[in-house]
Amino acid sequence: MDVSLFDFELPEERIALRPARPRDSARMLVVGLNGDIGHAHVRDLPDFLRAGDVLVANDTKVIAARLRGRRLPRAGQGGDGPKLEVLLHKRLDDSRYRAFARPARKLEAGDQVALGATLQAKVLARHEGGEIEIAFDLRGALLDVAIAREGETPLPPYIAGTRPADVLDATDYQTLFAKQEGSVAAPTAGLHFTPELLAQLESAGVKRQSVTLHVGAGTFLPVSVNDTAEHKMHAEWAEVSQATAHAINVAQDEGGRIVAVGTTSLRTLESASDEGGQVRAWSGETDIFITPGYRFRTADVLLTNFHLPRSTLFMLVCAFSGTETMKRAYAEAIAARYRFYSYGDACLLFRPRA
Repeated sequence: MDVSLFDFELPEERIALRPARPRDSARMLVVGLNGDIGHAHVRDLPDFLRAGDVLVANDTKVIAARLRGRRLPRAGQGGDGPKLEVLLHKRLDDSRYRAFARPARKLEAGDQVALGATLQAKVLARHEGGEIEIAFDLRGALLDVAIAREGETPLPPYIAGTRPADVLDATDYQTLFAKQEGSVAAPTAGLHFTPELLAQLESAGVKRQSVTLHVGAGTFLPVSVNDTAEHKMHAEWAEVSQATAHAINVAQDEGGRIVAVGTTSLRTLESASDEGGQVRAWSGETDIFITPGYRFRTADVLLTNFHLPRSTLFMLVCAFSGTETMKRAYAEAIAARYRFYSYGDACLLFRPRA
């Protein structure tokens, strides 16, 4: 499939640099079963759901994954080594991470790096695209505490290139559902929820379940090929508990709809389901790549943010609601001055029946 089919023009001023306050005051473009488009706010979500529906959110928690420091002098060298920025993106064990380094060309296997005031690590390998593998001198919980102390909120590149992360981002870029540490990017549809909205949904009889998918930095990587068949999706770790799988299957059997909060929740559910749509307890890595023509097995409704052109996430929503429908919806959102991307507004999509 030609990647250019998923291109569109977005004025730069439509990219949100701060979230709506309160969170559920964000606007919400509603795309119905027949492709009809309406306008609401996230706080209106209870009006579009019904008793017996199950809201499924990603409970991953963003870590302070951006670290700054220096390469330590190599043997026989004096003075300070070059400055570095390291973005952790995948934990390998209790002390090792894969990361993106800038400038990676200044690093070689065996180099020692100092990150922040207290962290040191050894470069184990350098890979393509600025990726490195490093082993910290701390491990386990001690390493987690040190990363939280020394690191910064890893804002998406389209925000980080405009302004530095600050104290507000530490809470703004974390969802209400966040429990399981491991992501380097927020599952942004979850950013719109408030305790008040959750209480209203509960009062309306909407049930709630959680899955986990640790979002990697690859979520921001552009699709660099011309044909989707040639794109290799980045793998991310995900988990569905037995309790969550059972609750979803029971709800489906009783006629309830599954409402995925974000593309990460949807991709996790699809990765954990069989051909008949039954969700199983599961954990592992998923590199599921959803494009138009994919047959969805789980979610009936998707709450998601507005995504980058030519991105795998825009391809996913086109698969969910139809490419022409989503192009029309995005054109409507741009004309109506919706706010785009991680801190932006939301779409509520109802999946058409085959």
